[in-house]
Amino acid sequence: MGVLEYVLGGILLLFSIAIIVVIILQESKQQGLGVITGGADTFFSKNKARSIDAFLARWTKVFALVFVVVVLGLNAIAKFF
Repeated sequence: MGVLEYVLGGILLLFSIAIIVVIILQESKQQGLGVITGGADTFFSKNKARSIDAFLARWTKVFALVFVVVVLGLNAIAKFF
């Protein structure tokens, strides 16, 4: 294995961990027990959740795109070199 394969493998590992962390940080779409007490319906919690969820969703897409590009690059290197 060449040095480039090791570097891309390390990048792939970092982005796979980043995808896992970003997905775990996202709120679930289920409201759970907050619906019973009405605590989930406050104005400030809705706006905060939207901005954080939008931020995390955007970074999930970015990390996933880079992950796919690195995987395709590794496969191309393995096949042609």
